[in-house]
Order: sequence, then structure tokens, then C-alpha cells
Amino acid sequence: MTENGDPIENAIAERINGIINEEYLNAYEVSNIKQAKELLDAVINLYNDDRPHMRIINLIP
Repeated sequence: MTENGDPIENAIAERINGIINEEYLNAYEVSNIKQAKELLDAVINLYNDDRPHMRIINLIP
């Protein structure tokens, strides 16, 4: 999951994957790989740009 194989980075990546899966992807059904890729791109953009993050006092990045 990470570029250098650092276990700490892997835990962070797994945490983000879990948040994306639980908060976003479970609410949608997709019927093909193209839809899945488009949905995942949209969800990642939403997570990165519009979701309040607790680490920065629930501000939007």
C-alpha cells in the first residue's frame, strides 16, 4: 500500500481506505468497472477537498 513498505504508512493507508469504504462506498451500487472507477475518483476528491477533518479541528482542507 505504501511506496517504501513502512508499516506505519500502511496503517494510515488502511485507515483512509476504511473511512472511504464505510462513509461513502457502502451507499452506492455499481454495475461495472468504469462506474466503480468514476465513483472512487469522486469519493477521493470529496474526501480530500470537502470532508471536515478532525485532525484540523473539523475544518475543510
